[in-house]
Amino acid sequence: MRDTLFYRQPEFEIVPMVSDHCAAVATLHAQRFARAWGDGEFVSLLLQPNSFGFVAWQTNTLIFKAPLAGFVLAREVAGEAEILTIAVNDKMARFGLGWRLMQAAMREARNRGGEAMFLEVDDGNAAALGLYRKLGFEKAGERPAYYTDESGRSTSALVMRRDLR
Repeated sequence: MRDTLFYRQPEFEIVPMVSDHCAAVATLHAQRFARAWGDGEFVSLLLQPNSFGFVAWQTNTLIFKAPLAGFVLAREVAGEAEILTIAVNDKMARFGLGWRLMQAAMREARNRGGEAMFLEVDDGNAAALGLYRKLGFEKAGERPAYYTDESGRSTSALVMRRDLR
């Protein structure tokens, strides 16, 4: 329970993603998405010159090696940036970590010359939609029946856009 006497608000360090992080990133991705990407896919994407990412680790934990708290992977090409994937450990939800990871990705995309950022989100993911709207993203399009969950149910992907300049 978060309001107990012994509870401490988690603190995070957000650092650039490197190849050594990809196994932990793939593990977290598999926990959060029905179609998980392997660590090789993350390494391959990360090694592309236009791709970049950030990982977040909890810094105030008693566990020697805390599990990955969250990550974001993005790319920027010819002025357009795209969030490829983002995930936050479900135990770290509601601490502003998704916000901080998105801010890091938007800042890096802007530094690389990005003028706009795009992402796709499941239209049923209320938490993600709330975050993206708070960050200034607006619906730019829709892809019907784009995602399929474990039960075989299809949902639409909303394409969202935000100016970075």
